[in-house]
Amino acid sequence: MKLNKWTKILLVSVCFALAIVGFMVKLPSGFKHFDKELHSIFYFFAAAFLNLLFANKKIVLHLLIFISLYLFGISIEYAQAYSNDLFHVRIHGRYDPEDVQSNLKGLIAFSICWIIYVAFLFVYNKATFKGVVNSGK
Repeated sequence: MKLNKWTKILLVSVCFALAIVGFMVKLPSGFKHFDKELHSIFYFFAAAFLNLLFANKKIVLHLLIFISLYLFGISIEYAQAYSNDLFHVRIHGRYDPEDVQSNLKGLIAFSICWIIYVAFLFVYNKATFKGVVNSGK
């Protein structure tokens, strides 16, 4: 199914709003020892989601998504710390550089998968095209 540009933007806006709410609320205590892994997994799948929607095989769009998500992760960490001061209640923890590093690990892991996928498609398409040319079709 092909989505139009405005449907994609609406879908991404809703997902980011939910992500912001999710990151601004303190994790239940049962998840605290998995916090870093959850950050990596979230950013891996966020990158996959946005690349599937927008980038296809375009490296510039992939890099733009990577940078945007990385900056989003830093912004969320600052917002968590700021919200504690703003509301004078500890809604969330403090700015955690380890969370930012975990976000980056998830983004890098997806980028490695994406590069391998795009390289495979490139080689496959070259081989298929060469086969078609050589067979005279």
